[in-house]
Amino acid sequence: MNKPTLAITIGDPAGIGPEITVKALNHQEIREKAFYKVYGSLSLLQEACTLCHIPLSLFESPHIQIVDIPTLSPGDVVKGRVNGDCGKAAYNYIEAAIQDTMAGKADAVVTAPINKESLKAGKVNFIGHTEIFGTLTHTPDPLTLFEVKGLRVFFLSRHVSLQQACHLVTKERIIDYVQACTKALRQLGVTEGTMAVAGLNPHSGEHGLFGTEEVQAIAPAVEELQQQGYAVVGPVSADSVFYQALQGKYNSVLSLYHDQGHIATKTYDFERTISITCGMPILRTSVDHGTAFDIAGKNLASEISMMEAISVAAKYAPCWTKAL
Repeated sequence: MNKPTLAITIGDPAGIGPEITVKALNHQEIREKAFYKVYGSLSLLQEACTLCHIPLSLFESPHIQIVDIPTLSPGDVVKGRVNGDCGKAAYNYIEAAIQDTMAGKADAVVTAPINKESLKAGKVNFIGHTEIFGTLTHTPDPLTLFEVKGLRVFFLSRHVSLQQACHLVTKERIIDYVQACTKALRQLGVTEGTMAVAGLNPHSGEHGLFGTEEVQAIAPAVEELQQQGYAVVGPVSADSVFYQALQGKYNSVLSLYHDQGHIATKTYDFERTISITCGMPILRTSVDHGTAFDIAGKNLASEISMMEAISVAAKYAPCWTKAL
């Protein structure tokens, strides 16, 4: 199998993105997984290498190409500070990587973290990566999938209040999402197994004793999906469904709100929980942590999550490309 080409964006320059990028690529086993196009300022990457005691010869590797977008230099960046110029630069890196991947110059995008306040200060009218990817790939509602050691978790809703998330638990929305999630799994090469829809209320509402969403929305949606031929079950109580999926009983879980799935995956292994944005023309993986302004520029950031994001992208990119 030919190695994929992965586009890596270095994230907010004031955060740990440049550090974890060079640290990850400094591992030989990571370099050998793929070819890389790194989107960011060359001078910022060189600064990160110096900080992390990594030789600049890293960039001479035949596996690594730097796509230099020199909108900022080290002298323009104060590590650990919200900065509109950094938010704008981070957006520019993402935009270039998406354009190249959409044009077939890369097989998937791997993103380092960005900062929502810096985006806002830079007058970038997006709240985060998912919204940027959705708009630039013309995908109205991208899917978010978390993966950690074989556990896959989709999300029925993302950054909304808990009250609003409960209102979004409707029969129609669940049907739409299970259909879209099943398609996304197939694009990733996952064709076997059963998806579980998590319950919303404690013990899935105990047949309406405390909460009616399971009776009125979730169970009817699952029944209709089963009639359509989808391999799906539910509602399955949220206090057990994620453990059962880890044991291989389910190929994925549809979490009904943001924290329900985030807590399950991150508690199991915070550093190796990877965010996958799918349901788009291109595949994107990401670390699932923030810019860590408190340790940026101190050579304290762990590259494990970035290594895992790269590994997941390298694993799925050939399947994804083949499926489209």
